Amino acid sequence: MDDRRFAILIDTDNISAKYISAIMDEMTKHGIVTYRRAYGDWTSSQAKGWKTKLMENSITPMQQFSNTVGKNATDSTLIIDAMDILYTGNVDGFCIVSSDGDFTRLASRLRESGMLVVGMGEEKTPRSFRTACSQFTVLENLIDEDEEELQAETQGTVKGAVREIVSGVSGKSGKNKKASGKSSQEDKESTSISKEVIESAIISIITENENKDKETGLGEIGSRLLNKYPDFDVRNYGYSLLSRFLEEIPSLNLVKNNTRINVELKENRESEEEITDYIKAAVKVKGKKGMQVSELSNIVHRKYAGFKPKNYGYSQFTKFLQAIPELEIYGDVNERKVRFVEEG
Repeated sequence: MDDRRFAILIDTDNISAKYISAIMDEMTKHGIVTYRRAYGDWTSSQAKGWKTKLMENSITPMQQFSNTVGKNATDSTLIIDAMDILYTGNVDGFCIVSSDGDFTRLASRLRESGMLVVGMGEEKTPRSFRTACSQFTVLENLIDEDEEELQAETQGTVKGAVREIVSGVSGKSGKNKKASGKSSQEDKESTSISKEVIESAIISIITENENKDKETGLGEIGSRLLNKYPDFDVRNYGYSLLSRFLEEIPSLNLVKNNTRINVELKENRESEEEITDYIKAAVKVKGKKGMQVSELSNIVHRKYAGFKPKNYGYSQFTKFLQAIPELEIYGDVNERKVRFVEEG
């Protein structure tokens, strides 16, 4: 992977110059950057912040005048250059840096040609572009949080003091700042895949491997999640390590085996036998008419909040019930029912 050659193409109309150093550092994880180009109208006032950054990182500025007001000519130039570079055969992948969803088709086209496409953009980047990439990184996650907070505190010291004197409500000001930070983290997580979806995907991976009598390594979890969700990044959830993220998932357990870390399903607090006995008792009370499977499912989940059929090797609750000899499932697909079958 370290020998892969990349072309990094930056849409400066939709990206802040403050991220450039972090972008270049992030790309060292993927390979060697051979083409370094940034696209924009360098005669405009908003391009001033980029000029020093371009020189420091040896990035070639690609001039594109805004021929029509309201139209982004940079997009077309970047796309044309990307296809030209593709046909040279000199690279193994591309890094498209933009928060613009208009590059979705470009990312898809490059992947169709066998290219590894690393997308980078701000939190506002549309999901269509994120999923079109082989891997997508949110730029806000690349800025060191401690450094960012320190700068914010330094810049806000004088302003905060003046604000407190004028308003006389310093306590309220601090409270609002804290609430604002929390809201920012919540907004970030709301645009990411939910932890519940990630947990379900991991359980499926582990169960699949168990059926093949295989162990599930930490590396496999990371790569398979990335293959399924290109914008999956533990930094979206406030973690810097995948292992720390997985440790916080209640149904998972990390086991170190020499230098390898395996991921396993935790032994459930309630044994399968205990849950089975509870289900049989609940169904038996209903008599010959039985009860709806959906109703039984609700009862079981209220009793055992963490119950998941997949943790016991079953893909569905119905499959779990079918494995209990004393129960019989009947009715049509839309209204499945279950009843207790008397022995003998």
